[in-house]
Amino acid sequence: MVCALAAAVCFGTATVLQAIAAREAGTGGGGEAALLLRALRQWRYLAGLALDGLGFLFQIAALRSIPIYAVSAALASSLAVTAVVAARLLRVRLSGMEWGAVGVVCVGLAMLGVASGPEGEQEGSDVLKWAMLATAVGMLVLALLGGRLSGRLRALVLGLGAGFGFGVVEVSVRLIDSLQLADLLTNPAAYALLIGGAAAFILLTSALQRGAVTTATAGLVIGETIGPAAIGVIWLGDRTREGFTWLAVLGFAVAVAGALALARFGEAPVAEEA
Repeated sequence: MVCALAAAVCFGTATVLQAIAAREAGTGGGGEAALLLRALRQWRYLAGLALDGLGFLFQIAALRSIPIYAVSAALASSLAVTAVVAARLLRVRLSGMEWGAVGVVCVGLAMLGVASGPEGEQEGSDVLKWAMLATAVGMLVLALLGGRLSGRLRALVLGLGAGFGFGVVEVSVRLIDSLQLADLLTNPAAYALLIGGAAAFILLTSALQRGAVTTATAGLVIGETIGPAAIGVIWLGDRTREGFTWLAVLGFAVAVAGALALARFGEAPVAEEA
């Protein structure tokens, strides 16, 4: 659980650092390539990338130790981290309700920390591995065709797709039981992890550009928590401590609800004018 929370801190802080760097880099001319090159010269952007990498390592360690439902809820709490760091570094004003949502997330995670047991001991079947690969490919197709979507539901659909992609990554980590090169090359879950992660980043970027941040982020949180948690419980044997199932369910619901209340921080906002 410590690793899962550390991953959330890394991801949430990285979002703010990259937002600051991107805003400073955007003052020059040129296209997207020029913007990226200027961003890569910013130490904050590089620090954000390093935190993303470190967060992913923490995420893998957590997924190999505790149930997926606990990890996914903890990762959703990165929105609370982004909100707090944005309030500090970007001087973004949080409402009383948003500060309350930060507290709600913390309470929900505390419940999960008390109730969650060890990761399930069931090995994922070949069918589940191929299903993850098929889902990842489906999300990649959605990412490539997402720009053609229109209407109010576009941001929600793209956000949900991004959530499903990140969910594929979470489940696939559990389905990789050997890091030997020969085993990785023949394991569909390894390809699902790579394709799902790439599709998720493309979909999330498109969702944030083409619709309301709150709508896109709400879809992301729902997609990356509920599905993977259900797979962990049903197919991978994730369980709670004896007699604490009710607390785990309540904690999961509370943490996700708090994260949804902070959905506008799916993309770190710009600093408010003094």
